[in-house]
Amino acid sequence: MIKIDHATFTYGENNEYSVGIRDIDLEIEDGQVIVLCGESGCGKTTLTRMINGLIPHYYEGKLTGEIWINGINVSQQPLYDTAKIVGSVFQNPRSQFFNVDTTSEITFGCENLGMPKEEIKDRLQATIQELHLKKLIGRNIFQLSGGEKQKIACAGVSIMKPDIFVLDEPSSNLDAASIMDLRRIIAHWKEQGKTIIISEHRLYYLRGLADRFIYMKEGQIIQDYLATEFENLTEKQRAKMGLRAYVLENLLMPEMLISERTTMELHDFNFAYKNGPQILHIKECEIPANRIVAITGNNGAGKSTFSRCFCGLEKQCGTIIWNEKTYRPKERLKACYMVMQEVNHQLFTETIQDEVMISMKEENEKEADKFLDMLDLIKVKDRHPMSLSGGQKQRAAIASAIASGRSVLFLDEPTSGLDHKHMLEVAEVLREVWDTGISVYVITHDLELIIECCTDVIHFENGTIADQYQMDAEGMEKIRKYFIQGKCCGKWSKSD
Repeated sequence: MIKIDHATFTYGENNEYSVGIRDIDLEIEDGQVIVLCGESGCGKTTLTRMINGLIPHYYEGKLTGEIWINGINVSQQPLYDTAKIVGSVFQNPRSQFFNVDTTSEITFGCENLGMPKEEIKDRLQATIQELHLKKLIGRNIFQLSGGEKQKIACAGVSIMKPDIFVLDEPSSNLDAASIMDLRRIIAHWKEQGKTIIISEHRLYYLRGLADRFIYMKEGQIIQDYLATEFENLTEKQRAKMGLRAYVLENLLMPEMLISERTTMELHDFNFAYKNGPQILHIKECEIPANRIVAITGNNGAGKSTFSRCFCGLEKQCGTIIWNEKTYRPKERLKACYMVMQEVNHQLFTETIQDEVMISMKEENEKEADKFLDMLDLIKVKDRHPMSLSGGQKQRAAIASAIASGRSVLFLDEPTSGLDHKHMLEVAEVLREVWDTGISVYVITHDLELIIECCTDVIHFENGTIADQYQMDAEGMEKIRKYFIQGKCCGKWSKSD
């Protein structure tokens, strides 16, 4: 059993953002699947860090109250002892990897504890079989897709056989198929009687798996719902709470005035990374321009590589003909702005306001503040980018992209880690940007974002454009089929 008794934690910084959680009282029975939900910054991640012992042993700050697991006070025992009973899977699995090959990564924890060689071998084989990992064994970690990395992270924890699993936004960067694989892994742990705590914005894939939904706001638990109680809430009620869709089939498209369809031509978009196989195979095609275009496809389909080639970041890839003008990679560098999936790679300055201004042709504080206000960042404009949450960093990078004044914006997973409110804000901003005549291309696994603002879809498979369609009634049906698969929203059973 997990028991949190009047726990409050304040991070080391002495400001209004330093309070992580306030006076939390919570009991979790063995074998329950608990979902922590609420808007970004509500305290979900802080609560998971208290359960796995990272607070107070890794994150500095002031902790009052007590956290008990199986009768042991977590804050008073060494972190390595807590790690034996609590396994953690972080939002970015790369942050917990120690090896370059998958087999070594999975067995790393067991080796670290000095387990006998034969026992490690037995556990490895059992984990491979239970989680269906045969195709991932012996692979280079750096050559895996996001979904494959998440599976390896889960395997590295599962092999340790902890009593408790803690997952922090595990679906944020996964495609539709990988989310269903994640659901199956959680269902497997549930079948084993494990206790599972999941901090999450995406809720639909946990329908029928979760036993309780704990809704948090401003560092406090506002409501503790049984699964049946949460199911009985309307989508409107959940949206008002800042929560994402629970039943994807209920999503409806807003009415949008779609402009006349124009296109740009792509020629010779063929690309392979050094010493690797060819990733892109696009000889000639036309794609929509002057629209908001969703780029979909499973992890590893070539979407991010396509975006790098399109924006001219890869110097030897293809030409584009648009408005009777030819754009080679060098010209595209000047015309395009790309917001990367890993936004930490493009945040450089001391404050968020400065971050926006350096992307402008001429620095203008009033203009910068306008973009920050659009994305609900004006209150944090003087903070250092690295002090922000993942969702805030994502929005800061989007603000910089808009301020650049480029004619084409490429965004790679701009809503990963965003709650319902901020996803809608990003959708609204993209519509406003499109209204100014800018072409917007969005690599996304977010059905809600696509339905909310995208006019067209380009679907990638194996490095090629497998399909293109507009978001009309027929397109809506296609995108639903891609995201809503199998039993993703049915009741959990042992056969899942």
